[in-house]
Amino acid sequence: MTISFSAAYSVARPAAAAADMIAAHADWSTDPRKRWMTWARRQDGQWRAAAPEPVGEVGALLPRLLAAGLPVALGLDLPLGVPREFAARRPEAGFGDFLRGLADNPDFFRVSAGLDTVSPARPFYPQRGIAGMTRAAHAAALDLTGPLGLSRLCDRATAQRPAGAPLFWTLGANQSGKAAIAAWRDWIVPGLAAGAPIRLWPFEGGLHALLAPGTAVLAEVYPAEALRHCGLKLAGSKRAEGPRRALAPALRAVLAARGVRPDPALAAAVEAGFGTDAAGEDRFDSVIGLLGLIGVLDGARPDFVPDDPWVRAWEGWVLGQTALPR
Repeated sequence: MTISFSAAYSVARPAAAAADMIAAHADWSTDPRKRWMTWARRQDGQWRAAAPEPVGEVGALLPRLLAAGLPVALGLDLPLGVPREFAARRPEAGFGDFLRGLADNPDFFRVSAGLDTVSPARPFYPQRGIAGMTRAAHAAALDLTGPLGLSRLCDRATAQRPAGAPLFWTLGANQSGKAAIAAWRDWIVPGLAAGAPIRLWPFEGGLHALLAPGTAVLAEVYPAEALRHCGLKLAGSKRAEGPRRALAPALRAVLAARGVRPDPALAAAVEAGFGTDAAGEDRFDSVIGLLGLIGVLDGARPDFVPDDPWVRAWEGWVLGQTALPR
């Protein structure tokens, strides 16, 4: 089977499952070598998925996905939104307007080496580990009431998973601040400034309502969350080929249950555990993220967003997540 593009707050609606469209998930990183994307096209009610491929030049990503003129749902493994305490001091109406304003504010993305340069106009911190640094001190430098103010509602621990790292924190294995900087600064903000046909979920509406031909809907999708939604569990670290390879039978079953037909290269990648190199975990994550996205598109999971005006206007949410913080 050959797959190619043509040239150049609601519960999911059953009618949406019949429409032709493209779904993709990009596992993002500050290192372009570790940015991988898996995409699938739904045609006549059947998804056909290609093997993971490098994201490549970020300026060419949306034109590639939109070339067929179909609706595009693009999941991203990075934060889309800012904490409500930070947002409460902003003049914009919501996150979309805030992002557009960053086109004229490149200093916003400069990571501070010390607290002396941290401010609401330059919130990312730290460049490297510093003895005695704390999130409480970071929050104070941003004029927040405490370290919890650094986190969005969807970042906080639930009964199903531990807390994620705050958006503006850029240190540690689970931090996501650097990925947000790389994607916002180098791709999303310039795209919005240039008038790219981008819609932002959930800030502009429900996922299915936003889908339209020639438009890309960006949504925050975390592979670790999607893995649970698919009923999958790794017997070991996802960084190791062995546990990924051992998961192959269960992953094949999820592909079938989601109505996703893999092309031969994707089927081979699943069986091989996505390779032995360092990017194997990124290829794996891009496939899991895609399956989580398709689950919401086809109604296996609801397009849930908490009935909270801060979440819907500023903080955002993780697609497919229904668990609320403890």
